[in-house]
Amino acid sequence: MSSIRKKAVQGIHIGDCFVVTRTITEADVLKFADVTRDYNPVHFEEKFAKAKNFTGCISHGLLAASLLTEIGGQIGWLATEMNFKFKKPVYFGDTIRCALTITDIDKKGFARAEAKITNAQGIVAIESMLKGILPGSKEKNVMSQMLSEGDPTNFFSSRCFTPPKVE
Repeated sequence: MSSIRKKAVQGIHIGDCFVVTRTITEADVLKFADVTRDYNPVHFEEKFAKAKNFTGCISHGLLAASLLTEIGGQIGWLATEMNFKFKKPVYFGDTIRCALTITDIDKKGFARAEAKITNAQGIVAIESMLKGILPGSKEKNVMSQMLSEGDPTNFFSSRCFTPPKVE
């Protein structure tokens, strides 16, 4: 994952595209529900999900959409706005792909981006438009130093790091 962070230090430009993938598991959905307290039965009760015309229980939309925050976190993007269009469900076991493309950057580092989250068949599940602030020179200098130190706060860095337990 540090390749995205390295690109952020080098400089982000209009047209840059960043991609991450993840398989959504039932355990992910349970953790997300515990954090958000969203226990909608469409996520946990197959009969209810089928009554809603799904083929089974579905992931929380914001859980699937959170793939774009993985990219934002690697970049050091400070989000100011996110808009989502939830087009198709994401089921347990689906491997989804998020492609975030920078569409505009002004002179102050305020940027716009679009993201598409697709399933393994290439069908768009979520579309998003984002606004935020890219790291400036001070932040890039700090990120560069972090990278030279093995990026110890980045759980996806090449250096082995165990995140603290959350209770």
